Amino acid sequence: MALGCTRVLMLMLMTVALSRTGAAPVPSAPRALPPARGCHMAQFKSLSPQELQAFKTAKDAFEDSLLQKDWDCSARLFPRTRDLKHLQVWERPVALEAELALTLTVLEAMANSSLGHSLEQPLLTLQHIHSKLQACVPAQPTAGPRPRGRLHHWLHRLQEARKKESQDCLEASVMFNLFRLLTRDLKCVASGDQCV
Repeated sequence: MALGCTRVLMLMLMTVALSRTGAAPVPSAPRALPPARGCHMAQFKSLSPQELQAFKTAKDAFEDSLLQKDWDCSARLFPRTRDLKHLQVWERPVALEAELALTLTVLEAMANSSLGHSLEQPLLTLQHIHSKLQACVPAQPTAGPRPRGRLHHWLHRLQEARKKESQDCLEASVMFNLFRLLTRDLKCVASGDQCV
């Protein structure tokens, strides 16, 4: 008991001495930003076979509908060289959230078409993922530093696509990117710093 009291007394004396001299412990820089509060993405490392089948059914129905359209899309909204692994861990949810927001916007617009029935389950799944992902994305400050480098380029590209691309081209880009979003990008964000 005396030894415990002595330790407490020593700690208190050291704290007083350090505070009087102005010395304070220097925190070390974190190697990675801690996950945001309420950010629980590990459940999305892989989707169930039923969920993936619902996406495949929607994609197949879309491909069948393409045979009846005369469309020409020159730009690749989601280039193959784009890989979330090239971003810092904290940037990955931001990039995925922007990609998912565009995907939801486009698919929700398509839900009023003949593909509506095949899009019901994929939309529910994507909306659920999006709601969980939003807890992982830091709030955007109104002033201060903005995203730079690759992240800025990707976010700008997605934002410009809404303005420049036709609805048909947006639909094609989103539908052909679905499985990459679900099996690669989502898995990378769900894996956190283990995605290398």
